Amino acid sequence: MNRRNLQMVAVVVVVVIIGAGAWLYKAVQGDTLPASGTMTAVPLTVAAPSAVVPAASSVAPSASVAAPAPTTQATTGVAAPAAGLTRFQIVQTESQASFTLDEQLNGQPKTVIGTTNQVAGEIAVDPSDVSSATIGVITVNARTLATDSDRRDRAIKNVILSTDSYELISFTPTTITGLSGSGALGTPYTFQIAGNLTIRDTTMPVVFRATVTAESATRLSGTATTMVNRGDFGLTIPNVPMVANVSEQVTLDIVFVATAAS
Repeated sequence: MNRRNLQMVAVVVVVVIIGAGAWLYKAVQGDTLPASGTMTAVPLTVAAPSAVVPAASSVAPSASVAAPAPTTQATTGVAAPAAGLTRFQIVQTESQASFTLDEQLNGQPKTVIGTTNQVAGEIAVDPSDVSSATIGVITVNARTLATDSDRRDRAIKNVILSTDSYELISFTPTTITGLSGSGALGTPYTFQIAGNLTIRDTTMPVVFRATVTAESATRLSGTATTMVNRGDFGLTIPNVPMVANVSEQVTLDIVFVATAAS
């Protein structure tokens, strides 16, 4: 091969490398779509005990109420007995959903926390019988999650969560355990919420541990937390020289305030 041909091959190789680098940069660090609109909750319809009302929302499907449960287990979904129930909606300005994981950044250990207040959901409860509590679908807008690094945020949205295609993360409760008796203002109640968590195109069963306090007859505050393995949802970390040893386990938290719906 003569010198001219070698030069041409070298130019082609450089062009290919530059093109591949530009494509990779755009795939990992390119701009992502903003939230498509304001978050709204999948409605909880207060109905007669035997009725099951479909969710009237395109945000996410909602669970249905099963047969009457023991006093230690509340049902969840979009239908609930009408008598004595108060319906509450999550207040986004006073609530937050977050994920927490560990990594090594530039060789140093770092805890990464991503947060958003774009979380929506509804709760219905009869204070005279907390075992009748009903929880609707909880949705979080993944496009609005933010950490302390714009570069990390773009990588999360582009490569890990694919938020242009999968805007919402949703949790559809199926059962609540650990609630019984009557409620009292100012008393925290701790219980478990089992259900199905959907991230991107994968749905897995998880259990949140929740604590809720009735601050007044029209205001609830609480937390819910669970831990998941990111591999179960097919969430892989892009190969970045500065980042290593990203933890497999991810903690998911919701800190919320919910007020009685008018």
